[in-house]
Amino acid sequence: MQKKKESGRLSKSILTAIRNRPCFRPPHANSGGGDIVIASYNVHKCVGIDKEFDPHRTAEVIGEIDADVIALQEADKRFGERAGLLDLGLLERRLGLVPVPITAMSPRGHGWHGNVLLFREGMVKKVRQLSLPGVEPRGALVADLEFPAGRLRIIAAHLGLLKRSREQQAETILSVLQEADTLPTLLIGDLNEWRVGRRSSLETLLPVFDHVATAVPSFPSRFPVLPLDRVLGAPRELVTSVEAHDTPLARIASDHLPVKAHLDLKAAAELLHHRHARIPAVRTGS
Repeated sequence: MQKKKESGRLSKSILTAIRNRPCFRPPHANSGGGDIVIASYNVHKCVGIDKEFDPHRTAEVIGEIDADVIALQEADKRFGERAGLLDLGLLERRLGLVPVPITAMSPRGHGWHGNVLLFREGMVKKVRQLSLPGVEPRGALVADLEFPAGRLRIIAAHLGLLKRSREQQAETILSVLQEADTLPTLLIGDLNEWRVGRRSSLETLLPVFDHVATAVPSFPSRFPVLPLDRVLGAPRELVTSVEAHDTPLARIASDHLPVKAHLDLKAAAELLHHRHARIPAVRTGS
């Protein structure tokens, strides 16, 4: 019983520290910030906290972020025909961002369970669409992209609302990584987890991803205190900084703030090469 109390106090203290920090920058970060900028944004179906549906405003926030790659969540209607809600033509014309090609869930849809991955430059080498377990229908995109600095695997996900579902979904993601060749890998998206420490559903990820170190508050957008939106890198040296994109427009356009990260892909690839690294074996299941 005493250990549980101590664990609870520790988690509370860690969460308080996260709430009070606007960004993450580890000691190993280089002064140039890295070679790729990546972001995640739950666009809330393009409906702002003012209840207005405004895909152009959503596009303006995406333009503010100015990322090379951005993972979007809730880009489609959830029910019925699951029509896409973004103005993809506008995003391409103004920002040069195009979606990673997938088979959408409906003829009028943009994404896979609402997940869309946009990129500006680079080459798509492989894409996999994952169905994730749990009470709610959830999914993730696994995309291997080739950049001048090297190849990067991106897992763009929107995890469930229930803790047990998130644990199962994390196990599924790790199982997929076990079957793949080793690349610098990023897990990014609305992971729907605010807890830190042993009580977090993301503890399952620890053999590969450190879910605490890069956590920054992103929800709710008007007064962000919870780190629901994450950027997790493997190896951990891949991510050189993470911050919430906190602007007046971003605070209104969605109930989540975007999170933005700098990556040092070249350094991470060299590190994996020198280590002859393989993603550690992971026991999945309860």
